[in-house]
Amino acid sequence: MKNYNRTLLAAAFIAALGVTGCGSDGSDGAAGEPGTPGTPGTPGTPGTPAGSVVTTVDNAYDFNLTLAPTDIVVVGADPFSLKFTVTGKGTGGVDVPYSGLDKVALYVMSQSANATDTGAPMLWTNHALANDFGSSMYCTLTGTAAARGGAVVDACTLVEDEANPGTYTGTWAHDGNAPVVLASGDANDLARVFIRAYDVVMADGTSVSDKILSTPVDFIPATGELAVSAKDSVSNAACIKCHSPMEGYADTDMRIANIGAHHNYQKVENCVACHNPAYAGGQDDPEKGFNANFNAMIHTIHAGHHIADSLTGEAKEMFGEIGFPSELNECTACHDNGQQWNENIYAEACVSCHVDVDLATGVNHRGIVPASDAVCSGCHGSGSLSPSEAHNVGVRAMATDSIVFAVSNVTYAEDAVDVSGVMQDQMSITFDVSIDGQPIADGFDFGPYANYDEIKTGTVDADGTYFVGTSLNLTGVVSAGGKLVVTKVANFNVVGQSIAITPRFSVCADEKAKLIKCVNTVGEDQYAVEYIAVTMDTAYWNLVNADGSGANIARQSVPSMVSADEAKCSTCHTSLGIAKHYGNERFDQCMGCHNNTWGGSYHGTVEYKTDAVDADGVPVFAIVEGLTYSNRDLMTVSHRFHSGLWDDNRGFPAIHLNSDMETEGYPAVATQCSACHKEDVGIFAADGGLTSGKRSIAVDAAGTKFVSPVAESCRSCHTKASALTHFENNGAYVEGSPASIANLPVESCATCHAEGKAYGVDKVHSGTAH
Repeated sequence: MKNYNRTLLAAAFIAALGVTGCGSDGSDGAAGEPGTPGTPGTPGTPGTPAGSVVTTVDNAYDFNLTLAPTDIVVVGADPFSLKFTVTGKGTGGVDVPYSGLDKVALYVMSQSANATDTGAPMLWTNHALANDFGSSMYCTLTGTAAARGGAVVDACTLVEDEANPGTYTGTWAHDGNAPVVLASGDANDLARVFIRAYDVVMADGTSVSDKILSTPVDFIPATGELAVSAKDSVSNAACIKCHSPMEGYADTDMRIANIGAHHNYQKVENCVACHNPAYAGGQDDPEKGFNANFNAMIHTIHAGHHIADSLTGEAKEMFGEIGFPSELNECTACHDNGQQWNENIYAEACVSCHVDVDLATGVNHRGIVPASDAVCSGCHGSGSLSPSEAHNVGVRAMATDSIVFAVSNVTYAEDAVDVSGVMQDQMSITFDVSIDGQPIADGFDFGPYANYDEIKTGTVDADGTYFVGTSLNLTGVVSAGGKLVVTKVANFNVVGQSIAITPRFSVCADEKAKLIKCVNTVGEDQYAVEYIAVTMDTAYWNLVNADGSGANIARQSVPSMVSADEAKCSTCHTSLGIAKHYGNERFDQCMGCHNNTWGGSYHGTVEYKTDAVDADGVPVFAIVEGLTYSNRDLMTVSHRFHSGLWDDNRGFPAIHLNSDMETEGYPAVATQCSACHKEDVGIFAADGGLTSGKRSIAVDAAGTKFVSPVAESCRSCHTKASALTHFENNGAYVEGSPASIANLPVESCATCHAEGKAYGVDKVHSGTAH
C-alpha cells in the first residue's frame, strides 16, 4: 500500500472544508484574553570587556606585580597569608589586570642585628632556609609543585579572585605554618619579599625570555611601613656600570642585565636572598678561598686574576681568569651607597681579597691573631689602617692631576744639524710643568721616575687623519724655571706641517701615589708599584706659524667626529688611565699608537681557551686557525679586545673565547652598543660612511695596504666566512684581500645598518637580547 505524506493529506482535508473560519456567520472568532506575563529571568553576568584583561605580555618589564606590606604575613605565629596584584599592557599600552597566573615562587628574608662577635653587624636570614625548606616557596593552583629533580613538594595555594581579575591570594593548606614564616622572627626587623612568576608567555605562546621578578619590597611587619635596608652598600646602579642595564624598567627599579650565574637574578636585593650566612661556605670549600655569603663571594669573584696564584683547585678554576676593570683597592667603584664598607670591619669580607692572610696563625698579619672580629676595629676602625686609608681610596684619582704638562712652544728646523755628514732635522718642545700645583723645581729629571717617558709627534692632514711620527724622550732632560725643554735630532721631515703632540708618559708611585723611583720589581709584589698617567692635553702645532696657530686637528680630538664616549668607558674602568698599559686618559692620547695609518699588530692571532689544562692545572689556550688581524686602529682593537678575539701572550686572559667560541669575561651585554657609544652622535654619517670620516685602515707597516673600516669593526664579532662574503659583496675590502689605496669607496653597510633603518645598529644591537 502506498504511504502518503501526512502533511499533504492534512492540507487536502482543510481545502475540502473550504477556507472560511469557524464562526457561524463566516467571520473570524474573537481573540482570547492575554495571558499573565511570566517572571523575568535572572540577568546574566556581564562579560569582561575586550582588552580589559590580558593573559600574555610582550616583555618581562610589562608584567608588573605589586605587593603591599599589609597583605603579607611572614613573621610570628599568625598563619601565612599573601595577596598581590598583577597588571600587563592592554590596548594602547594601558595597564590592565593580568589573569591566569598559575605558579610563583616566594622569596622572604629578614635583616637583624648580629648578636655574635663574628661577621657583619647586620645579617640576612632567608626564612625558608632557616626552616630547612630550600631557598623559596612555590605557590600553585593545586598547593603542590615539582621541585628540582622532579620531587613533589608542598606549596601554598594560589587563587585568583574571580570578581577582580589580576588579584591573587596565597594560603597554606598543609600541616603547620608555611615555611616562609619565621616563627622566631622579630616583627620589628626589616623584612624583604619578592616574587618570581613562571609560565608567562607572549602572544605567540613562546616564553618571555627574562626572569619575571617583582620589585623587592622592604618593610617592617609590625607596622606595615616601608623601610630601607641598612646593609645595601652596593647599589644596582654600581653593578650596571659594567654589567649593563635591563631595558624597559623605571629608574627607580634599575636591574642588572648581564649576570651569568643562575641566569641572572637582576638585582643585588635578590641575590642576598640566597647568598647570606646560611650559605657561607655551604657546598663550596672555604679553604679554597670561596665563601658564598654575598660580601665575601663578590670580593672573591672580582679579585679573580689578582688572587688566582694564592688559590688552588676549584676556586682558581672558577675565578682565576676574571679581571676587574677598575682598581681593585678602589672600594667606591662598587660601594656607592653609604660608608658601611669603611665602618664595618670584620674578617669575612677582608680575607676574600687578602687570601694569603691566615688569621688563625697570624701569617701575613704581623703575627697578630685576633680573638674575634670584635677586635678588628681596634686597628682598622680609623687612621692609616682603616679601609679608606689602607686601600688609598681616591688617591689614584687625585694623583693623576698632580703632575701637569702643557706645551708652550715648539721650534723646528729642517736639515739643521750635520750628523756624520748627513743633515738632519731638529725639534725642540718646551713644556710648562707643575707638581701639586707648584712649578717643577730646578734640576729635576723625570728619567728615574718614569715608567714610560715618550712624547710622540705625529702629523695631521687637512681631513684630520693622524700619521705616526717620531718620539722624543724626557730621560736626561733637567728642568729649569718651571720648564722642560726636550730636543731631538732626527729625520722628522715635517716642514710646513701640523703636528700632534701626545704623551706616552707614566710615572712610578708608591701606595700613597707619591712619586718614587722605578725599580725592578721582579720577585717582589708587582702591585706595590703604581703607574700613574701624567696629565697632558694633546697639543696641536702648525709649524708654518711661530705661535703654532692654525694647526690641523685630528678627528680623535673633535667630539662630533667621535661616536664612542670616554665618560662611558670610565664608568666601568673608573678611568681610561687604568684600562690599559700606558695610563692615557683620552682617545686622542691613545692615537699616537692606535690609529688607522700604522698597520700591523702585536696581537695578530686569536686564541681560545681549550678544555685541557697543563700539569699545574692551568687552562691551555690554542690558536683559532685562519683568523688574523693586522691593524692597531683604536676602534677595531677596542672591539676585538672586548669580544675576546685576542691572544693571551701579554697576560690579558680576562676576556677570551671558550672552546665553543663564545665570549667569556666581558661583563656587559655584548650587543649593547650604547654601553660605549654616545647617544647624540651616530656611527654613520649622511653619506653612508663613518661619522669620523675615516675611509680606510692600514694593515701593513709601510702603509700601502688598506681594508674598509666598517667591515673591519664588524669583523671584531662577525668572523664566519659568510660574514666576510657579505662584507665583500657590499663593497668592502677585507683582511686577506686589501686595497692598495687609502681613500676607499664608502661601503654600502649604511643602506641597511645605519641608525633608524630596519636593520640599523640601534635595533639589531640594542642590547635587549642577552
